[in-house]
Amino acid sequence: MGLAAVRERVKKVQDANKFASEMTSIIAVSKMQNISRITNVLDEGHRCFGENRVQEASNKWPALFKIYDGIELHLIGPLQTNKARQAMSLFQAIHSVDRPKLSNTIARLAQETGNCPDIFIQINTGYEPQKAGILPSDADPFIKECRSLDLPLKGLMCIPPEQEAPAKHFKLLVTIAEANGLSGLSMGMSGDFETAVAFGATYVRIGSAIFGSRLPEEAQ
Repeated sequence: MGLAAVRERVKKVQDANKFASEMTSIIAVSKMQNISRITNVLDEGHRCFGENRVQEASNKWPALFKIYDGIELHLIGPLQTNKARQAMSLFQAIHSVDRPKLSNTIARLAQETGNCPDIFIQINTGYEPQKAGILPSDADPFIKECRSLDLPLKGLMCIPPEQEAPAKHFKLLVTIAEANGLSGLSMGMSGDFETAVAFGATYVRIGSAIFGSRLPEEAQ
């Protein structure tokens, strides 16, 4: 599909839906993509990217920061507490805060360093036991706790179950966000981003629709 086509489709949904955000940002998910593919997207003028793993991001992005100005890097995958310090120095936003131990670690490091990325709380809207994320029933108190830690809480994130229609999950995320006065909605991927935009997504996380299929490891 490519970046230009994704942008066009986002704009088309925005124009057709009154609940769509006028400020939907496209996170180009560059996990497991080689530098050549990433620089192609950078050369198109795009600057907002997402990575799933701290180590992979640290191996490729610092060099690109020296070449390209204005890169905004988002961590969209799970974060271990022992990687929090490294993540906070590398990413401008973390979309996967999902438990008190992690939020407290980030808050402590923020006090220590005077720096903290924007924070999104991951909500497990499908109540999937194998998936990360705070349960919807626990979301309100966890949001309150994160605010009490003075974290820069910007919004919520979800990943709907693969076997279910995403709309009800996006609607649930919107409901939780509105109830807590949060405007940031990180939802929607390559297969469902248009639905997410229609529900008001402020960030959509798109990999294969921009970069194509991931390359075999030996070709990266």
